[in-house]
Formats: sequence, structure tokens, C-alpha cells
Amino acid sequence: MAKQQFEAESKRLLDLMINSIYSKREVFLRELISNASDAIDKMYYYALTDDQITFDPNDYYIRVDVDQDNRQLTVKDTGIGMTKDELENNLGVIAKSGSLAFKHENEIKDGHDIIGQFGVGFYAAFMVADQVSVTSKSVHSDTAYLWHSEGADGYTIEPTTKDSIGTTITLTLKEGSEDEDYDQFLDPNQLQTIIKKYSDFIRYPIKMELTEQKLKDDSEEEYETVVEDKTINSMVPIWKKNKSELTDDDYKQFYHEKHYGFDEPLEHIHVSVDGNIRYQAILYIPEKAPFNYYSQEYEKGLELYSNGVLIMNKAPELLPDYFSFVKGLVDSEDLSLNISREMLQHDRQLKLIEKNLVKKIKQELLKMLRNDREKYETFYDSFGRQLKYGVYSDFGQNKETLQDLLLFYSSTEEKLVTLDEYVERMKDDQTYIYYATGENHTRIDRLPQTEMVKDKGYEILYFTDEVDEFAIKMLAEYEGKAFKSVSSGDLGFEDEEDTKVDDLPETDQAVFNKMKEILGDKVKDVKPSKRLKSHPVCLTNQGDISIEMEKVLSMMPDNQGIEADKVLEVNTDHDIFQSLKEAVNDGNDNVEAYTNILYNQALLIEGLSIEDPISYTNDVWKVLK
Repeated sequence: MAKQQFEAESKRLLDLMINSIYSKREVFLRELISNASDAIDKMYYYALTDDQITFDPNDYYIRVDVDQDNRQLTVKDTGIGMTKDELENNLGVIAKSGSLAFKHENEIKDGHDIIGQFGVGFYAAFMVADQVSVTSKSVHSDTAYLWHSEGADGYTIEPTTKDSIGTTITLTLKEGSEDEDYDQFLDPNQLQTIIKKYSDFIRYPIKMELTEQKLKDDSEEEYETVVEDKTINSMVPIWKKNKSELTDDDYKQFYHEKHYGFDEPLEHIHVSVDGNIRYQAILYIPEKAPFNYYSQEYEKGLELYSNGVLIMNKAPELLPDYFSFVKGLVDSEDLSLNISREMLQHDRQLKLIEKNLVKKIKQELLKMLRNDREKYETFYDSFGRQLKYGVYSDFGQNKETLQDLLLFYSSTEEKLVTLDEYVERMKDDQTYIYYATGENHTRIDRLPQTEMVKDKGYEILYFTDEVDEFAIKMLAEYEGKAFKSVSSGDLGFEDEEDTKVDDLPETDQAVFNKMKEILGDKVKDVKPSKRLKSHPVCLTNQGDISIEMEKVLSMMPDNQGIEADKVLEVNTDHDIFQSLKEAVNDGNDNVEAYTNILYNQALLIEGLSIEDPISYTNDVWKVLK
């Protein structure tokens, strides 16, 4: 029997595919099972159009068998089978898909549940096998045929005998090596794991003989080895069931079965869309962040299925970064996949799914925020920072999506509030949304800069995350109300005008001029303060870079030495100012010590480090003498 050659292009494609296209060798089993499922689908289709064919679902299945002695793995289906010509055309020409041709010949609309459309998946078998044999008997032929190949050298086709209609693919596996473990594909337990991973939701039973140890009848200690024929796959995925059939416990059980997390999901979202693009999805909002969530090691993405077959464990294209905490999966018949089924095309359909999922996730979070505040705050404690990063990133293009999901601690409510709640409570004479930054609520509450704003009865939002102020700078305003830091040089009070140094008595002017001279370029200015009531000094800032932003930027790996323009504000009604004035008038040497102490205390209040602690200590001792 003469060996036939693959076409030249097919030989090159076969070599490329075996060595490059598939990222994991185990996917060969997914491809063979998917092809077997297609063959049964075709049989079902013919049964609908041919009265001579009876389709009894109990007669249709896929079987996986192992012969460890001969290093053979067999995948058998009871599908439509192939004629000699179909074996020649479908297996002799790589990348010519029998499933795709079937759809065209029978005028089946795009998206019908036939998986294989690229004609490459079958050849994934050569990643693990030295020899591949295909024995097939078509529903349209009385003769069965055997297709056999040992790789790129070619193939043979000859008549053979087969009792039933369908196809049996037999792989003779390669010998293992230090680099490759092919023996795992002869291990029934490992095969069961692969089937559950990739093909759990194939709609026909996938059967295997499994060996188990069971207690003997009427015995509590003696075990016996039992070989049982078992169906490995679940067949009906939860996302294709009617929502009315499912309970919260069903969704939670699926969350744990898929190992999405060790926590309990706070909410689930079940989506079924049948429009320009058809897809189904089950999404989960977790309760807790994974330990590596805020690290570079975390890999975002949803599981991606095509007709119940797992294509990608992580499809990052389906989620924006700011919703990367969402777990779950998407199953679509309509996505454009490339020949290996593993790599997704960046097409309009994919973007449409992402857009719809973002809308659904936001709706669910807003619903949780309105109806179960405690649950939402649990979520926000884990993932609120990610939402704020989302506002800041991509030049703020996502701020409209995320701004209503943000929470900040309120000085008046003493709890987390939304921006909308803040604006609703704003006083009639209030122009800005005020905020203050710091390490924690207690420290912020005691900041000297908050005194005047509180005296006005204005609510202050407390920012304790390093990203908070960056996000707010990008947000700029909410409902027409601009944000204003309590450390801003101008608080925006219409009835409060800054007192200029030139307007002070000459003795007071002398104090400020001397302090500017002593501090030099450490500060942008030294000026009398209107915001201070009980504290002697504080630091404020001019320009867009705040003191808190300076601290965050200084910790960055690419720190470029960006600093805020600091202004030292002095309370002229405080006793310390009177001491300063007397020292300046008397020509006392302690003026420099007083000035440096006040400046360093202002740094400490802001959580900034003192440049020279020893000099600071000496100054303190000097004035205490």
C-alpha cells in the first residue's frame, strides 16, 4: 500500500503546530474530544433531516481507553463517521475543516453548535504520539477505512472492518524523557483530570474505565479492586441552565468547584445574551482579595469557553484592570478563534462582550451599595483601592464608570460615605468638596489644617490610601463641585481673605522676613495663617503637587525628586509668635532656633522626616535653657 504525502504547506504547518502553536501538550485530548463531539452533533443533525435515522441520545457517547502495555491511548465516538474521501480530504490536508465544510454544505448559520472549524485540532495528537491511527465507518458507507500516519512523512488509507458507525482514534505515545513526561497520558487519573479541566461540559457522556478500591460486601476492613465504567464529564454546564432552576447554594458550590477562591463569593452575576453576539457568563464578586492581588504576580482574567470547551484559563481581554477582582467564565459560540483555539482575536465581538460585562458588574456593585451597605463595605475593604487605581489610570478615562462606586471616610459622619452622599449634605455656602490626607483617620482628624474647615461646619473626606489624592486629582470634580485639599494655599472661603505680610505691623513683618531668611529655599514662603486656631504652625502647599503626593512619589523606584511647593503658615495669635517677636526685637540668638523648631514640627505633623535630628535636638535644648 503506497504512502501518500501531505501537501507541502501542510507538512510545514504540521511541524509548526506540533512545536509552536499549542502552549500545553495536554490540549491534544481536548481537541480529539471536541472533534468527537462534533461527529455526534453531525449525526444528530442528519437525524433531524433523514427519517431513516433514529437518534437515541443513549446510544451516543465518547470513550477514552488506555492500553499501558502498548503505550496506546484511544478516543472513540459513535458519531457520523468518515468515508474514504472524507478521510483523504479532512486528514490529508491540514487546516481543512470537515466541520466547517459540513456547516457550509448544509447551510447551517454561523454560531451553530459545531466546535471544530479550522481542521488543525486533530493534528495536536502528534505532539504526544509517534503514530496515529484513525478507524472510521461513515453512516453513508458500508465500508470502514483505516487512516494511519507516523507524522509529516505522510499517511496511508486502506479498507478495514468496523462493526459500528463512528470513529476510533488510536495514539501510540512517544517515550518519555527528562524534558517531557508522556507517561502521564497513560495514567487514567491524569486523563480524568484533563477531561474535567477542558471538556467537562461537552454535552455527550465521556466514558472511561476507572479502577477503585472499595470495601467488600459485608466487610468493614477488607477492600477489593473494582473496575467501573464511569462518565467523567458533567455535560450540562451551570451557565446553560435556567436561572430559575438554580439556588444561591448552586452558585456557591460552583465557585468552590472551580477553585475561584477559598472565601465565599459576595455576589454572583448570571448573564445570558442572545443578540448580535451570543454568550453566557457567570461572574463572581469575591469577599476577599487573593494574597497576591496587589502584586505583579497576580494574573487577571476570566475563563473562556467555546461551546462548553475550555479555550483559555485566563482571558484578560474580557475584563478591564479596575474590575480584575471579578472571577468567573464566559462561554460564547461567536468569538473568532484562531486555528489552535487558544489565541483570541482582538475583534469587535470581544470588545462588545467586555463592554457588556463592565455594565453588568457596575450595576451589581451599585445594587449592593444601595441595598446591602455592610456587604458592599466588606467588598470595598478588599478591592476599593483597585477602583481608585482605575480612576487614576488611563488618564482618567474610566472615571465616569467608577466615581459612584467610591467610598471615603467622613469627618462628620465618622463612617464611609459616597461622593453623592457628601454633595447632598453640602451647605448652601459651600463651594468645594474638602479632603485631607494622612496615615489614618485619627492623625488626619488632628491636623492643624482641618481646624478652619471644621469651624465652618464643612464635611471633610479623609484620604488614607496612597492612591486617593492621585485619583481625586484625575477626577477633578463631582457633580460640578471641585475638590479642594485642606492643605491648599487657598481654601476658597469668600469671607476670608489672606492677611499679607505687608499688611502687618512693622514688628510682625520683621518676624516673617527673618524666618524667610533663615529657612531659605526649604519653603516657598512664610506667611500669617487664617486657618490656624489653636496650633502655632502648619505646612500648606502651592501648585498641583501636594505634600502627601510628594511622599508617595518619593517611594517610587523611579523617584525623580519631585517635591511640593511648601508654605509655612504661622498663627500670629499664638503665644509662640509673641516669643518670636520679642526675640527678633531684642536681637536674641534664639530666633533661628525658634524658626527651625517650628519648621521641623510642621514637618513632623505632616509625617515628613526631619533633615537633621541632631540639630533639631540642639535647638530644643537651646530654647529650654
